[in-house]
Amino acid sequence: MDAEKVKEAVRDKYGKIAATATSCCGPNCGCGDGAGPEYTVLMNDEYQGIDKTILESADLGLGCGTPAAFADLAEGMTVLDLGSGAGIDVFIAAKAVGPAGKVIGVDMTDEMLVKANANRQKLGIAHAEFRKGEIEDLPVLSASVDRVISNCVINLVPDKRRAFAEIFRVLKPGGRFTVSDIVSVGQIREDLRKDMLLWAGCVAGALDKEEYLSVVRDAGFTDLDIAAEKSYDLGREIAVGLRSITLTARKPA
Repeated sequence: MDAEKVKEAVRDKYGKIAATATSCCGPNCGCGDGAGPEYTVLMNDEYQGIDKTILESADLGLGCGTPAAFADLAEGMTVLDLGSGAGIDVFIAAKAVGPAGKVIGVDMTDEMLVKANANRQKLGIAHAEFRKGEIEDLPVLSASVDRVISNCVINLVPDKRRAFAEIFRVLKPGGRFTVSDIVSVGQIREDLRKDMLLWAGCVAGALDKEEYLSVVRDAGFTDLDIAAEKSYDLGREIAVGLRSITLTARKPA
């Protein structure tokens, strides 16, 4: 598995989605769209009670959960969204923290950043901003954010240990992350891990659930809690099951 090839495949896929879609809420968009119909599954969750204008502008149907709903957000907090895409979770968090707070979205895809900034201007959310960067090397100061959220993105990152080390670094002591992500029950076969389309489709990069939790603990986090979980049927046997989990954990004070 070549990390740079993975990143290029992800940039290519999500760049095309950003450049061509006004909305992409279906099984042929984003996570779950693999190398053919046998690997295609609808993973995105529906957002409940969210302003229709935000949904119509920024929901591309690319997530596998609703992490902001489980993040215990409060007025005045600083929030970081990893893999922010067109900005849907950034804007939801911005509503929760209010003008006294701040939300930063980080994405490595230029087309997504263009779309997110256009949405920010359209929605008039001044206390949100978007930065270009990779999750393994975040353009964010250490110990500067109260909450980290992410929606179906960590599974796309080649080096997940580095990703969670970066999350730990940027959180303030006592801060928490809430991540919705794809995990497997058992190990993904090596031949599947080499398939770049399956990486971009949120299949090949999934870690075994217990290994995933171990990586989080090894990064220094405590109080791990799976707030939501559901399983998916890919329609073809790949020797393991896939699940989305919404995981919360705390950086010790």
